[in-house]
Amino acid sequence: MAADRTDDAPGDAWTGWISVGRLASGLILFAYVTTHLLNHALGLWSIEAMQTAFAGFLQLWAPLPGTVLLYGAVTVHVTIALRAVILRDRFRDMWPPEIAQLVLGLAIPLLLIDHVIATRGAYEMYAAGSDYISTLHTMWVLAPELAFKQAVALIVAWTHGCIGLHFWLQFKGWYQRAHGPALAIAVIVPTLALSGFVASGMEIRQRAEQPGWADREAARMKRPDASENTEMFGLIDDARIGYLLLVLGAFVANGLRGSYHHRRRSLTLRYGTGEVVRATKGQTILEISRLQDIPHASVCGGRGRCSTCRVRIGAGLDRLQPPSEAEAKVLQRIGAPPNVRLACQTPVIDGLEVTPLLPPHSDTGAARGGPSYLHGRELDIAVLFADIRGFTTISEQRLPYDVVFILNRYFAEMGAAIEGSGGRLDKFIGDGIMALFGVDGDRSSGSRQALAAAKAMSERLIELNQSLAGDLDTPLRIGIGLHVGPCIVGEMGYGTVRGLTAVGDTVNTASRLEGLTKDEQVQLIVSEALVSASGLAPETGRGTEIEVRGRSQPMAIRCIDDARSLRL
Repeated sequence: MAADRTDDAPGDAWTGWISVGRLASGLILFAYVTTHLLNHALGLWSIEAMQTAFAGFLQLWAPLPGTVLLYGAVTVHVTIALRAVILRDRFRDMWPPEIAQLVLGLAIPLLLIDHVIATRGAYEMYAAGSDYISTLHTMWVLAPELAFKQAVALIVAWTHGCIGLHFWLQFKGWYQRAHGPALAIAVIVPTLALSGFVASGMEIRQRAEQPGWADREAARMKRPDASENTEMFGLIDDARIGYLLLVLGAFVANGLRGSYHHRRRSLTLRYGTGEVVRATKGQTILEISRLQDIPHASVCGGRGRCSTCRVRIGAGLDRLQPPSEAEAKVLQRIGAPPNVRLACQTPVIDGLEVTPLLPPHSDTGAARGGPSYLHGRELDIAVLFADIRGFTTISEQRLPYDVVFILNRYFAEMGAAIEGSGGRLDKFIGDGIMALFGVDGDRSSGSRQALAAAKAMSERLIELNQSLAGDLDTPLRIGIGLHVGPCIVGEMGYGTVRGLTAVGDTVNTASRLEGLTKDEQVQLIVSEALVSASGLAPETGRGTEIEVRGRSQPMAIRCIDDARSLRL
């Protein structure tokens, strides 16, 4: 149950240790369940193979270190799970996988209490013998309902563990590539285990029908007598009742905690949308969003792993406690600026203002973060604008699907030329293209890449026109404008329509230069700033000056008839 995605209280000095304890105990228990299932799978070979492997199984888990490790993991796991139930802000916000994991996790002890006490407990209390053959005999012959219960318990424990592993690993880049094989293993292991368990059970039933076999089995293994059985069954009932009371107590404590927070709402939290809500000291921003029905992304369920709940802090940033070590690592991983925090790890303070940065239904892709400029930075980059000359006339003379076909071919060729030169396609605007260069580099490299892209686009256009000769009355002609300078670069948009783009005077100027190619009757116009930054020969093209709106001084440009003539 350690992988339950219910929330931990931020600011708790033990939160980091609890996270480690949850993961460590969960991995120990998953290893135990895995060895158990693999042992069952050997039933497809023979009961003797199961028995031999069982001896090795006992060597791992029966000695004192293994026993302490196993039952210590059970205690830690259950305790952390019940704590998570108490601290959960609202259960109706849980995703189906979260609900499944919580329900399955809470069911595991109920399903296994009698098995543990009847095997390990009987051995410790009454020195009763137990091995695979005697256990299978009990389950499949003396009490067949136990076989069904054991099968259900193993499947529940395995499923719970697999969900927990998925929640833990889903933000790892390598796991995305290994997702298919991992799913196959998750299905194959329990399938083989159940098949082996059933096969061994059928063989035990056949052996039990042989005259005298059951008596020899009873003599071989010491079993608890009637009084010891009565005592053991009473212990099982007490353990079940005690566990159910613990679970019930956790849910009652959760309700009392919610009522306490509701009565003590003394803080004000303001969202970027203008919505103002009341909050209780100690609650996180994510908790308040959930309680107030404010949509807020949280792929990992508020465990500080995915970063999708991240918010931009407005008022109150200077009064917030610095992020914990775990939160700081996540923020560093995604390249977050200083005014961005994880909502699930940041306690509310009075007058705090926040704005969620991701759509409410963001997936694991958003959790991988990215370069710091995605959040908004001023970068010195080169910008390219390109447009097809006279395409309105071309499109009016053709059927819609012909227009779409031609445009898609054109975009494919131009896009390949841009990306092949190291640029980033920003957007397609009608039959126009905007691209950025040098986002991950510098002014000089971006300028050289932009010129290389313009040349490649011109070359590919010739090939495209040859390919579309039967579809076009006249060849396609393009105009390209290039400029370099400071831009505001960041991920912009709304909902699922988001992407890296740039805004600013440099972008407007590049667009203006592309438009001037019509007046100058050339294919390419490059600003003198870009020519200088790229190291292009100064005598390239025809130099002139233009007036640019908003500028007090004329702007020097280079007009180039054919971009293929560039010497790079």
